[in-house]
Amino acid sequence: MGGGICRKKRSLDRRKFRVRLKVRGTAMRPRLSVFRSNAHVYAQIINDADGHTLVSASSRDPQLQESLKSGGTMESAKEVGLVLAKRAQSLGITAVVFDRGGRLYHGRVKALADGSRDGGLIF
Repeated sequence: MGGGICRKKRSLDRRKFRVRLKVRGTAMRPRLSVFRSNAHVYAQIINDADGHTLVSASSRDPQLQESLKSGGTMESAKEVGLVLAKRAQSLGITAVVFDRGGRLYHGRVKALADGSRDGGLIF
């Protein structure tokens, strides 16, 4: 009885942990990590060997908030992917491994991945 939200959170955490066991970012091929909330989409490129975030972008960035009508749409996720890819390419990052954060590769997560690919990232 009850506990539905806790069960959902535990399931998401288990899936996230299972994905992270297989996906590790290196200096040559860092990890593109995606987090989505109901209202916004966030993405980071992380070097797990050093534990450093190299590049980040989100639908809360001031330059994106002007052009987006909402941060929780597929269009905004695609724009975040394009901005992230542009920032990564300026640092010389061209190839990444994709970490979907325990979410299904569908909807906003897929739109962000497509935007990153359109921007020039390889994964």
